[in-house]
Amino acid sequence: MVTSTQRRRLGAVSALLVGAALISACGEKPHGTAAAPAPSQSSGPGPSPYVEPGVVDGAPHNGDNNAYRRPGDMTPASEEAAQAEAARMRPVLKRLHAEKKWDPESVRAALTGELGYEIVKTGSKGKVLGGSLTVQEMRSRYENDEYVTPEGTMIGLRVRKDACVTAFVQPTNYEARANGPFMETGCMEPPVGH
Repeated sequence: MVTSTQRRRLGAVSALLVGAALISACGEKPHGTAAAPAPSQSSGPGPSPYVEPGVVDGAPHNGDNNAYRRPGDMTPASEEAAQAEAARMRPVLKRLHAEKKWDPESVRAALTGELGYEIVKTGSKGKVLGGSLTVQEMRSRYENDEYVTPEGTMIGLRVRKDACVTAFVQPTNYEARANGPFMETGCMEPPVGH
């Protein structure tokens, strides 16, 4: 005769065996279908679940970490206005580049004198009082155990509240492009790294 204690033990053992059978059957195909081949050991581990698609170096959270480098959205009318200003600026930058005049003073003089842009003026608390053009030397960067400032000039032109021209001229090249303002730096392209 089977006691109640033995029945409980048999019930527990039965439940464990059924559970083990279910777990071992996970992923099996119904009878008559071929199972998928096992992954090759030589293929290496799969991609990290933290890597964003399209990120070259596989950095996790790259988009979040570089949100400050993404320009804001522009309305179609603002984009058209910014494209027009970039087109006005390019021939001046091209000439300055050909003349090897990429220092901030020469660039500032050409953009204010030839195109009529006004330099941004700010009050004591940083409030913009007027003007739309910012011209400054290139940002320094760390190379060979020291900070160096490359030759050239960075340019930011506020066209509208939601539209900018971000530009530069340097010994190797020049560029002027329309974009929305950057979250932290307005119309000036933000530095790499944060």
